Amino acid sequence: MSDSTRRLLREPLGALGLVLVLVIVASAAFADLLAAYQPTQLDIRNRLSEPTAQHWFGTDHLGRDTFSRVVHGGRVALLVSLVSVGLSLAIGLVLGMLAGYGPRWLDNTLVLAFDAVRSFPTIMFALAVVTLFGPSLETVVFIVVVTSIPVYGRIVRTQTLSLKAQEFILAERAMGAGAARVLLHHILPNVIGPVLILASMEVPVVITIEAGLSFLGLGVRPPTPSWGSILNDGYGFIRDTPWLILAGGLPVIMTTLGFTFLGEALRDVFDPRLKRE
Repeated sequence: MSDSTRRLLREPLGALGLVLVLVIVASAAFADLLAAYQPTQLDIRNRLSEPTAQHWFGTDHLGRDTFSRVVHGGRVALLVSLVSVGLSLAIGLVLGMLAGYGPRWLDNTLVLAFDAVRSFPTIMFALAVVTLFGPSLETVVFIVVVTSIPVYGRIVRTQTLSLKAQEFILAERAMGAGAARVLLHHILPNVIGPVLILASMEVPVVITIEAGLSFLGLGVRPPTPSWGSILNDGYGFIRDTPWLILAGGLPVIMTTLGFTFLGEALRDVFDPRLKRE
């Protein structure tokens, strides 16, 4: 076991976050094995039932097994978050390095684009995009990617501007190194660590956005299981059963706490400048 891993596990919140993340990821990866029923299988006679040995989280208003929908909904949440964070991280990383290292006109143009995107409230931007393209999984990914790129781009730009004036970069340029070599071999290795830690902490934010859009009917389309749609069903039938609200809300809370605790622990382990007292 590496020293970094031991330090991470010695952090109580970091170890707890790691356990929660592993539970969420494992339940999503092995959803087909864990779910005793298909997430879209109907059983009207057993609608809105309480938790039983056959239905661990009860059933919804159409008799669908809630536990099966929760674990399959985890796949949707992780798919959206990982794809969205990965794409926005990659694009923001490239644009941020170009803004920080490139000419002044390119820097001003990219910063203006970042500010323009961030000036729109996320929910208003989401409503506009859904109106144009309709609700779907791809639409949610597009909304998250577009609104997240400026976050990574600005952080990478700031770090690139700081590194650009360092002596080792000036020496490399004096030896005739081109912009591509400086960016790939010197700038990128120094900015990727903090950005990856930030990305791990952005995963629960993206999951919350996806759940919120699905709750409003702007996310994935029924009958695809989603934590947000389960919450929406629970809200509609809260007077009949509380189990749908609990089943849809607990995974969101667990995922948010898990990735947040893990991200903060990784920050403390791998970035000594930000280590807590």
